[in-house]
Amino acid sequence: MKKTYLIALIMFLSLSSVALAQRPPVDQEKLQAARIAFITTRIDLKPEQAEKFWPIFNEYNDDREATMKQISQLGKDLETISEEEAKTRIQKRFQLQSELLKEEQTFVNDASKVLSSKQILMLNNIARDFNRHLYQRGRDDK
Repeated sequence: MKKTYLIALIMFLSLSSVALAQRPPVDQEKLQAARIAFITTRIDLKPEQAEKFWPIFNEYNDDREATMKQISQLGKDLETISEEEAKTRIQKRFQLQSELLKEEQTFVNDASKVLSSKQILMLNNIARDFNRHLYQRGRDDK
């Protein structure tokens, strides 16, 4: 019985890895271009706004992704860490979340020199909508 279970588990894992390996790689340039077009259209960016906005947004987005990656790293190997290490990671997570807030405040401050407050407020929902749009498109392609 154990051998049958083990064989089934190995087959499942190997088939899963084969299925994942067959996914086409994501073209980052196309994804970036689609994101820019989506956001530009949705918040009705004028060319002179776009010229100033995108460097601000890209810097914010890069900083945010780096901080989110650090937060994600804190959740790894939780089964093997000590209680003291867990406390340290909790404090580090709070610190990183504070950094995220500061990054967003800096972004809003910088972006408000280029965009209206309404456009800035719309950005959060638009980013979520773009992710949903990509997910939906990925499901439709199957």
